[in-house]
Amino acid sequence: MCRNIRTLYNFDPPATEEEVRAAALQYVRKISGFAKPSRANAEAFESAIDAVARASMELLGELRTGAPQKDRATEAAKARARAERRYAA
Repeated sequence: MCRNIRTLYNFDPPATEEEVRAAALQYVRKISGFAKPSRANAEAFESAIDAVARASMELLGELRTGAPQKDRATEAAKARARAERRYAA
């Protein structure tokens, strides 16, 4: 899985459409192998991003959990701490 795609479910505040679209862009880039498609492939690339974003928003809307919502700031601090431990050499 692409490292830039982050979990978007069960956060307070919920994921925005922009965050979902950014994750969709990363996914389409990963599976297509294109960071930026040629003009010939641009329409297919954008169409794929839109489709993945729609499916992702639908999924996020339908998921249910009994777990408490995660706080974005707390999770970001945990991620920074993990990165510091990982890259401290």
